[in-house]
Amino acid sequence: MALDNITTTTTFNKTECPSIDDFRNQIYSTVYSVITVFGLMGNGFALYVLLRTYRQTSAFHIYMLNLAVSDLLCVSTLPLRVLYYINKGQWNLGDFLCRVSSYALYVNLYCSVFFMMAMSFTRFLAIVFPVQNLRLATEKKAWIVCVGIWVFICTTSSPFLLSGQHTDPKTNKTKCFEPPERSGSLEKLVMLNYFSLVVGFIIPFLVILLCYAGILRTLLRNSNGVNKQRYTRNKAIRMIVVVMLAFLVSFMPYHIQRTLHLHFKTRKDTTCEEVIYMQKSVVITLCLAAANSCFDPMLYFFSGENFRHRLSTFRRASGNMSLTHKGRHALRSSPPVEESELQCCNGSDKVG
Repeated sequence: MALDNITTTTTFNKTECPSIDDFRNQIYSTVYSVITVFGLMGNGFALYVLLRTYRQTSAFHIYMLNLAVSDLLCVSTLPLRVLYYINKGQWNLGDFLCRVSSYALYVNLYCSVFFMMAMSFTRFLAIVFPVQNLRLATEKKAWIVCVGIWVFICTTSSPFLLSGQHTDPKTNKTKCFEPPERSGSLEKLVMLNYFSLVVGFIIPFLVILLCYAGILRTLLRNSNGVNKQRYTRNKAIRMIVVVMLAFLVSFMPYHIQRTLHLHFKTRKDTTCEEVIYMQKSVVITLCLAAANSCFDPMLYFFSGENFRHRLSTFRRASGNMSLTHKGRHALRSSPPVEESELQCCNGSDKVG
């Protein structure tokens, strides 16, 4: 699934075109710094709450937990990129960290896509097939799915580990995130791009769309103006909006631009204006892709009362400094909201 970091290279045949290095260094260093701060704060706090309320675990909770871990692993490597671009494209941190920081960004990108797909499918089962959900959306199966996602993404993203630091013969600088041009490799990159486009974006996006279509159809059919039913519908709509925004703002522009960029590199009649436009679009869309680590905490909070319920439970337990039996009982006995929210619509005793 992973490709060489082709979208960050700024080498074109038209060497006389003005460089965008100053633009690139300023944008990347600024945006990655902001993503690091908000990503660490948002996902760190979310992970802390999710771990402290783990007794309320459910399949949806497990996917949120893994998504937060993925985001934290990614944002922890972004300061290395910030240093690189502050140093105007000079890498001083060694080959190993170069490989790891390249690898981490794309592992997080596709882990986010797959965990969002798993969360959407779990919510789909809970609302549309509540009885089957009791058997399908168990904690054990959720962990199996998570392990499968991690293994699949880490394995298919492994080509990033093969591309480390190198010396630019023109500037004599040690480079990272900008692999040298390799003759005869473009066709291979195009094939890898289409594989990642289909498997890592289009298929998950279609699965999510189908899940949300089924959710909305069921909620609209069962909604008769009852307050609890209206609340459940609004909660599902909020989750749909957040996930769709993440895909449309973060993932879609990146995959479209990367595909266009590869085909652009095959052209021989490009102008300087086109080259500069394409290079700047690389910078913008890669920043949007990295920003998915900041969007995910919105998913935890706005997907409904589940996370806010955990937060209030955590605050109540934390307020009891002596951790009395009553406080511990509150953590054990409060059911996850996703397990009780749909009783009003489906009449089941429990949904994943």
